[in-house]
Amino acid sequence: MDLEHGKCWDSSKKDSWKTILILAYQSLGVVYGDLGISPLYVYKSTFAEDIQHSNTNEEIFGALSFVFWTLTLVPLFKYVFIVLRADDNGEGGTFALYSSICRHAKVSLLPNRQVADEALSTYKLEQPPEKNSSRVKMYLEKHKFLHTALLILVLLGTCMVIGDGLLTPAISVFSAVSGLEFFMSKEHHQYAVIPITCFIIVCLFALQHYGTHRVGFLFAPVVLIWLLCISALGLYNIIHWNSHVYQALSPYYMFKFLKKTRKRGWMSLGGILLCITGSEAMFADLGHFSYAAIQIAFTFLVYPALILAYMGQAAYLSKHHETNYQISFFVSVPESVRWPVLVVAILASIVGSQAIISGTFSIINQSQSLGCFPRVKVVHTSDKIHGQIYIPEVNWLLMILCIAVTIGFRDTKHIGNASGLAVMTVMLVTTCLTALVIILCWHKPPILALCFLLFFGSIELLYFSASLTKFREGAWLPILLALLLTTIMFVWHYATIKKYEFDLHNKVSLEWLLALGPSLGIARVPGIGLVFTDLTSGIPANFSRFVTNLPAFHRILVFVCVKSVPVPHVPPAERYLVGRVGPAAHRSYRCIVRYGYRDVHQDVDSFESELVDRLADFICYDWYKTDRANLYTDDSVTSRSNESTSDGRLAVIGTVSLSGAPAYEIEETLQPASVSGGFTSVESVTDVIEMEPVRAVQRRVRFAIDDQSHTDAQSEINLQSEQELEDLFAAQQAGTAFILGHSHVRAKQGSSLLKRLAVNFGYNFLRRNCRGPDVALKVPPVSLLEVGMVYVV
Repeated sequence: MDLEHGKCWDSSKKDSWKTILILAYQSLGVVYGDLGISPLYVYKSTFAEDIQHSNTNEEIFGALSFVFWTLTLVPLFKYVFIVLRADDNGEGGTFALYSSICRHAKVSLLPNRQVADEALSTYKLEQPPEKNSSRVKMYLEKHKFLHTALLILVLLGTCMVIGDGLLTPAISVFSAVSGLEFFMSKEHHQYAVIPITCFIIVCLFALQHYGTHRVGFLFAPVVLIWLLCISALGLYNIIHWNSHVYQALSPYYMFKFLKKTRKRGWMSLGGILLCITGSEAMFADLGHFSYAAIQIAFTFLVYPALILAYMGQAAYLSKHHETNYQISFFVSVPESVRWPVLVVAILASIVGSQAIISGTFSIINQSQSLGCFPRVKVVHTSDKIHGQIYIPEVNWLLMILCIAVTIGFRDTKHIGNASGLAVMTVMLVTTCLTALVIILCWHKPPILALCFLLFFGSIELLYFSASLTKFREGAWLPILLALLLTTIMFVWHYATIKKYEFDLHNKVSLEWLLALGPSLGIARVPGIGLVFTDLTSGIPANFSRFVTNLPAFHRILVFVCVKSVPVPHVPPAERYLVGRVGPAAHRSYRCIVRYGYRDVHQDVDSFESELVDRLADFICYDWYKTDRANLYTDDSVTSRSNESTSDGRLAVIGTVSLSGAPAYEIEETLQPASVSGGFTSVESVTDVIEMEPVRAVQRRVRFAIDDQSHTDAQSEINLQSEQELEDLFAAQQAGTAFILGHSHVRAKQGSSLLKRLAVNFGYNFLRRNCRGPDVALKVPPVSLLEVGMVYVV
């Protein structure tokens, strides 16, 4: 799956029209559920309080003009024609923009970066970097506080997406169920809508653990039927009530609307902006489909259907100024078809809610992968469909908050005010990040990015300011939620960085490890010991503490670093970096396992077996390289097995070997005086080299060993290679132990009050009440060894 996702950006150009149309149809259920149900509550929220529908029709026609131009400029022009092109190897969303920026400029705050990561096939640059870097790039890289500000901006957008995942189910289901007011008395309706809405929300969240793949095939037909339904209703109302309503599409009606309503009209924009809720999903779900599919679905179906729906409602209201009910979607539905339309509306609202809930799970998983969110349990609900995940803690918390919002606000006006602010904040963040992408990734003139920022940013700021006026009427909720979540995420990320820096400065030298032996009372016991660390070089301090308290370690010792890189997917063939720690006789290795922020982490059984396979492949390759070297030197194999010259050289050991493709890959750096057999970033890595890339001319050398010619290969592998492989497999049979650090973090003396509060109380509270690293890595308790560590940061 990873390989397919990694290549989706390239393959999208080669897709047949049939494939594109099928993807466009499937995207309806995933991408456009939220956007498609917006006609249920836009006019109702707009005319809820600030303005009234009058006999002159200036208000309703002005609102229609605003809706038309907002839908045209933001989802169509901004997202479909510009933002969707800022993909990250076919992936979209806030983190996709951030990772693209981090690859083109040194603004990332992620630890354990390596030059080796830049050799990944998915770590591609849109265009080769210019010799003369732009002033914007130099300014960003020079000022460290801008790195933090950029991260906080990304976290803010992420928090608002999570807030939208809380508010969308409430407003969409509530608006759909509100249609029952036409079928029961006002007293019954008042007491029936809230319980029915809460029941549907509970059922929606309770079914999340089954995964959407079981009912996902129903999503696209439901949304398609809904879009055709509102299109037909819109055409009927236009023809039957006011065929001249198209004149209201003129921008002149916006001017008349603001001239008449003034401040009240500006405040009512907080309801109009709800017409673009769900637009961000087009970009966020780009990885599941393709650019062409999403573009076709929106341009030729969703956009015309929404415009017809809003025009139809306006046409009906222009001839009905006195109604027995509030302005709502169902007022304009003919009485003979209200029941079927109500049923389809409820189903469409459930689909729209499901899409945003799944998106919330996905963005939290991405945040966790990049060390910006406390560890939570991620359950993969489908083995076949990539990215189908379920997070129990988040699911139940969202359900409780969603029910609380529904019961607390009890109307679409307050929920709409809260949802509108969350939506506009996400769009403003996307606009700012896309402007940086235009400069840093596309290498366009800054004036072009400035025009993009000013044009779309001014539109979004207009709506954002209107939303802020509703602070006391519901808009306070996403602000409070964003402040809380941003604080949690930033504290977690800050403490994670500080822990890594502590490990980096307290790591143990290789000489200390090699000195451990029987003379010091240290025993080697059967089995494989996997020491998990965030370091890509050196011996972690938690291992030295482990040996100090328990003077023994395993016959096969592997230092494992599971790290995230700023790409959406890492192909399996490039996932493992394997090398020796010390001489071959010491049987110690280093393995760096790289994942993208959208990759699915393996379960422990497959990870353990695959790790052993990769170690075996590396041993074969390493001795094969030694035999080749012996052709040109007189050194004996025995002397080589006792040397540690290969320490720090990491080879990319592929997991797939196709015909004609190399089974082994290694990156080499050609320098004036020597040829290195590995990555420069892991060759006797110092603190500076580990964090900063080394400027050197790189070349790729490929070695191929035919797995089928086992007999020929054996002739080149000497006795020590066979003995090393036998030791590895014997240790695997003896069992594997997972050695993890159990950390307690405290701020050092003299730290500021804010730092002490964040680290001593905030981070430690989150650490105690969230999943441990053993759960995140899916380590079985029977194989777990935890080493207590106190981090003074």
